[in-house]
Amino acid sequence: MKWIELSVVTPPEFVEPLAQLLHRYGHSGVAIEQCVTYNPDEGEKPPDGDVRVIAYVPREEFTRERRNWVELGVRLVAHVAPISTLLEREIDQEDWENAWKEHFHPLRIGNKLVIVPPWSDFSPESDDLVICLDPGMAFGTGHHPTTKMCIELLEKYICPGADILDVGCGSGILSIVAAKLGASRVTGIEIDDVAVSVGASNVKANEACGVEVIKGTLPHPDVTKCTFDITIANISSREIIKLAPHLVGSVRPEGVLIVSGILQETAGSVVEALSALGSSVVGTFTEQDWVALVVRAPSPP
Repeated sequence: MKWIELSVVTPPEFVEPLAQLLHRYGHSGVAIEQCVTYNPDEGEKPPDGDVRVIAYVPREEFTRERRNWVELGVRLVAHVAPISTLLEREIDQEDWENAWKEHFHPLRIGNKLVIVPPWSDFSPESDDLVICLDPGMAFGTGHHPTTKMCIELLEKYICPGADILDVGCGSGILSIVAAKLGASRVTGIEIDDVAVSVGASNVKANEACGVEVIKGTLPHPDVTKCTFDITIANISSREIIKLAPHLVGSVRPEGVLIVSGILQETAGSVVEALSALGSSVVGTFTEQDWVALVVRAPSPP
């Protein structure tokens, strides 16, 4: 089988629109390639610099129409950003498998969580919580700042026995993290068929008890309102604003909502949308050009 690798080199602040473009017209999954060799425990900061956004598409599915839409989107972004042209190359199945793996290496996040791909030769320390994750064609490995901040915030806010909702769960990484940190029930909801399959496989591989991955978005008949201790949504500013009433309404009174995938220039609009529903922002966290918010749901009437 032959694959087409599509990639664009961009400053970090334009990763989100380009990732959405390649996600829509590619083959569901998008890889974000950036340097992760810094050590935050030693006070090091993630390096600045361009990011490579990559998607892989089976050659027989990459029609002329699909190529034209991708190229048009890249050219439109190029009018306002110093990005590369769309880079395209054909690779074999074996090369695709190896290329995908090159984007994902063991990553230590927070105090004790380690995200490890199944092909890695990793020796954990005695108190490590190891999550073996194969992202397949789904978003979410922990390397992107949005996912990393979410993991750190889950480690801070989850209490044993918590009930968690993970909106846009992708590879299942945040759902599995929540279970490993002591949540008793985790519901991951994802609109993409491929990601649902990948997420469910990762949950099973990690023996993450109490985690269920379902297809769809909010509102959903299997998601009961006002019952979750924490709802986490690592999606995009536009989707957070669109789903704001359902996100806030999913947590119990004074429960916690963690939202990420937000670029700094759109954070104000997200805060405004959430505040209009009576919730309050109690924490703002940034890394590179990305923002994560911790929001407290309204008190009961």
